[in-house]
Amino acid sequence: MSIAETIKEQIESNAILLYMKGTPRFPQCGFSSRTVEALMACEERFAFVNILENQDIRTELPKIANWPTFPQLWVNGELVGGCDIVCELAESGELKELVSAAAQAADSE
Repeated sequence: MSIAETIKEQIESNAILLYMKGTPRFPQCGFSSRTVEALMACEERFAFVNILENQDIRTELPKIANWPTFPQLWVNGELVGGCDIVCELAESGELKELVSAAAQAADSE
């Protein structure tokens, strides 16, 4: 499986997926930390990929997503955005709505 196929499979099989530096318990950058905090406040389970452990994903995903930085939050196969966008959505309450709807849809499958 190519790295592009691996990324595609990860995005398709996880309703809520965060590509980040580090892990939710041990983020390795401030942007990933702030994004995880906003996502955890939504109180839904989410998948994550530590891009520091996979240089191929770290290199290839920005090309596929047309988004140069990390973290990257994907919901229902769509790129939501990075730290600033996620934090803005969290402040407005839209992130919780988006994440909750995705989690409920995934649970009903």
